Amino acid sequence: MAGTNLHASNLRPAGYAALVARLGITVPPNWHESLIASGNTPRVEMADGMVRETYPSRYWPGDDLGGHLEFALKYDGVNLAILAGIFRAADTTEITAYVTSKPTGKYARRVWYLYEWLTGDRLPLDDVKQGNYVDLLEPDAYITTSPARQVRRQRINDNLLGDARFCPIIRRTETIQRYLNAGLRERCRQVLSEYPPELLRRALSYLYTRETKSSFEIEHIKPSANRTERFIVLLELARKDDFCDKARLIDLQNRIVDPRFADADYRTSQNYVGETVDWQAERVHYACPKPKDLPDLMAGLIEANNRIGGGGIHPVLNAAAVAYGFVFLHPFEDGNGRIHRFLIHNILASRGFTPEGLMFPVSAAMLKNPGQYDASLEAFSKPLMPLVEYELDDEGRMTVLNDTARWYRFIDMTPQAEALFAFIEKTIETELVEELNFLANYDRTKAAIQEIVDMPDRRIDLFIRFCLQNHGQLSARKRSSRFAALTDDEITRMEQTVQTAYGSGE
Repeated sequence: MAGTNLHASNLRPAGYAALVARLGITVPPNWHESLIASGNTPRVEMADGMVRETYPSRYWPGDDLGGHLEFALKYDGVNLAILAGIFRAADTTEITAYVTSKPTGKYARRVWYLYEWLTGDRLPLDDVKQGNYVDLLEPDAYITTSPARQVRRQRINDNLLGDARFCPIIRRTETIQRYLNAGLRERCRQVLSEYPPELLRRALSYLYTRETKSSFEIEHIKPSANRTERFIVLLELARKDDFCDKARLIDLQNRIVDPRFADADYRTSQNYVGETVDWQAERVHYACPKPKDLPDLMAGLIEANNRIGGGGIHPVLNAAAVAYGFVFLHPFEDGNGRIHRFLIHNILASRGFTPEGLMFPVSAAMLKNPGQYDASLEAFSKPLMPLVEYELDDEGRMTVLNDTARWYRFIDMTPQAEALFAFIEKTIETELVEELNFLANYDRTKAAIQEIVDMPDRRIDLFIRFCLQNHGQLSARKRSSRFAALTDDEITRMEQTVQTAYGSGE
């Protein structure tokens, strides 16, 4: 992070930064980096969601591994991917010595529990026999499940969002707390109360179509009428069924993609997201997990959804952790992005966030804000890519050379949770209101045109559509071919009705 005036020689890394350098491990960057100054002046620098904090000299945790682990948990936060790397490279005797030196300390017990949870190895220590249970994550700093799972050995309350196969972390940032306090669910119901029930029933079909087209358009796909209809049918099922289950996800993929590219199981080949930039040259934006790691990762994702769904956690956070987790794991050859966006609807509806008989055009908000949507994906992919070692053959097939599974198991989903809340807020305040107002205007416009000329509904619909496509006026060609029977005065008055309702049209 640029901009510091302190000379590098006056600073010593602490916490994760010190341990990563000491052990020489490759890990994704933590959102918080700690440095210790030789003087007593603290300093905080923030940029692009990252924090670089300089502490006075009295904060120096010493030279031993345990001291820096404790410092990291206190000040850098819980980063499971980094801890997994540290525990794989560290001398177990040093960790055992640290825990033994503070047998009842809450940080020592957390380190002990996380070591055994992440590595699957048991330290040569007796179970804790007395003392209060300690929360693994501080609820005021993290989104946590409740009730927690009590672990007798370390007297720890495991309130994580998943298990060791897949466990996202969501920090309780000011932004997330603001959204949690905003009452978006209640705000949505307030918005809907301003419209008649009949209009809302009619809007549902329109919203299904809008969401389907937007989801495909994000991927620059123009679906056939048949594929559009199949996706709409799935959206109609989003409230009724839980799709976060292996068999249901495979069935979902089969329904969404071209039948020739339907998968019978998770993919068995390495895939990636990229673009061709020259003859036999690919620019890789994102390398997906290795196929051999997918069964374990996906089983963990499904279990995380179960824990979060039953853990008293806000539905938007549930949707962010699972839907973004799904697209980062990319378990199928095709359809991952559309399933990712479908899962948002599925979780919001099944958790009761979406009002009965309605659905949110979330993809429309994403489509209108592509920079924000891309940023929500790149918050994970950009830091990851420098860590992945891979080769591409002449046919563009990828081989990942290093062990990457732990980077996909333990993702900090805070940026994605903040982004999804923002999209939901835009959907409620803008997209939904615009769609409902459009339909309300449409009804009034049709009624007004009916007063001018008593025409069948279908012909009135065509007149309004043609006007909206031509800046509020009927083209000469459409008039002569479809509305030749109408007088000039009738056409002018009908055009004025459309313009009053919609301005000059699209």
